[in-house]
Amino acid sequence: MFEALKKKINKTITKITEKISNKEKTEKETIKEKTIEEPIKESETVQEKDEKSSIFSFIQEKTISEKDIEDVLWELEMSLLESDVAIDVAEKITKELKDQLVGKKVKRSTDITEYTQEALKNSIKNILTVNGKDINKIFQEKGDEPLIIMFVGINGTGKTTTIAKMAKHFLDKGLTPVIAASDTFRAGAIEQLNHHAEKLGVKIIKHEKGADPAAVAFDAVEHAKAKRKDVVLIDTAGRMQTNVNLMDEMAKIKRVVKPDLIIFVGDSLTGNDAVEQAIKFNESVGIDAIILTKADADAKGGAALSIGYVINKPIIFLGTGQDYDDLIEFKPEWMIRQLFT
Repeated sequence: MFEALKKKINKTITKITEKISNKEKTEKETIKEKTIEEPIKESETVQEKDEKSSIFSFIQEKTISEKDIEDVLWELEMSLLESDVAIDVAEKITKELKDQLVGKKVKRSTDITEYTQEALKNSIKNILTVNGKDINKIFQEKGDEPLIIMFVGINGTGKTTTIAKMAKHFLDKGLTPVIAASDTFRAGAIEQLNHHAEKLGVKIIKHEKGADPAAVAFDAVEHAKAKRKDVVLIDTAGRMQTNVNLMDEMAKIKRVVKPDLIIFVGDSLTGNDAVEQAIKFNESVGIDAIILTKADADAKGGAALSIGYVINKPIIFLGTGQDYDDLIEFKPEWMIRQLFT
């Protein structure tokens, strides 16, 4: 997972270390030559002692300059763009790394690799840290009312399977979900979701193909209230973000059931396309959180690194396979470990 991105990050750390180490070697040789050339004196003035003290301090410390790392930072930015990282994210990471390194006085005994790695970790962590809705707090505020979650995204992202995984996630927490088959547009969508519901033993509310999706969602919410179910998971028709009619239909579902959480489901393998889709869905109906699918096959990691920062909404889960348990909670610290270990 994210192997290509990990290699590029490690390459950057190695190059910065080499640049600074080579500078240190050159400086030491220059100072050594100067010391040899100086005649030995029996006594020294205060000024001469201060000058030598300054030289010794210089020997013990090195200051990282912009010139030392500018080429490497440029290579890093290009590498991030090649990994489908959004351009503003790539620029922010390199700028923050530059700000943390340039002008810093580092003890020559310091491990430059470790120092650079920590600086890059901080830059990436700042990108990944996005505040979002507290689901546990929403649960508490709902009282006896069910938590209503609406899922949006285009076809082919694994949205239906993700809903089934979320149903399993809530079942494992001792909660009772109900699924709303509000994708009445795509042929076979209702049957596919019904198959998952039967395997999980979860109630599904469905109408005929072509029925009003908002009506299906409304009936699911009413069922959950009547039967004291904990969570309503609403599927919606996969649609391109440019399809105005279907986007309006999705907005209608939102008006009718007033979901507590709208989750965008995107395919991590599509990189910047997933980011652009999320932007459009966020503009049309508003997104509260993100789930990225197929992360186990994603070597580049661009979508995972970019999407939350670009739309200022958190990634909450990653899909990592086809089984119902192949859903991992996303945290910035987790991704940092993936990239640096």
